[in-house]
Amino acid sequence: VPQRLAALAAAAQEEARQSRQQLQAQREEVARLQEQLNRARQDGERWASALQRAQREALEREATRGAEQARQQELIRDMKGRLLELLREKDALWQKTEGIDAQAPSPAPRDVGLCARCRKDFRLLSRRYSCRLCQGKVCHACSVDVGKQGRCCLLCYQQRHPQAT
Repeated sequence: VPQRLAALAAAAQEEARQSRQQLQAQREEVARLQEQLNRARQDGERWASALQRAQREALEREATRGAEQARQQELIRDMKGRLLELLREKDALWQKTEGIDAQAPSPAPRDVGLCARCRKDFRLLSRRYSCRLCQGKVCHACSVDVGKQGRCCLLCYQQRHPQAT
């Protein structure tokens, strides 16, 4: 029996030694995993901080862009208003100067809906101009702006200003 007890004691000691080794290995593994977890937490905090900073910067850029866009829209609105004012003023001046020059009557074009020079249809975006010299109806491309006097057709302009050709 004492031999058996000695063998059991030796086996128990060996098993205890192996358990201690396994326990030590598991403790080392837990320490390594805890270190990895701490690094992962630190990385997560850095990423969260970077994300918050990027979101804050994006919000600031968006606010700046929104303010700039509002300024540009206001400028466009102002420019459109000024353009309308200038068009009204131009039309009023045009109407005032309509009968100032004594002009020789010219033959009326056969079709008043077409440009006398290029035969282009007058539409909403193709404005009809009356030549200040011959009273012909011409489009924008076939007319010349002569300043305060208004517009005239290219033919009359070339006749009046031969040096311009």
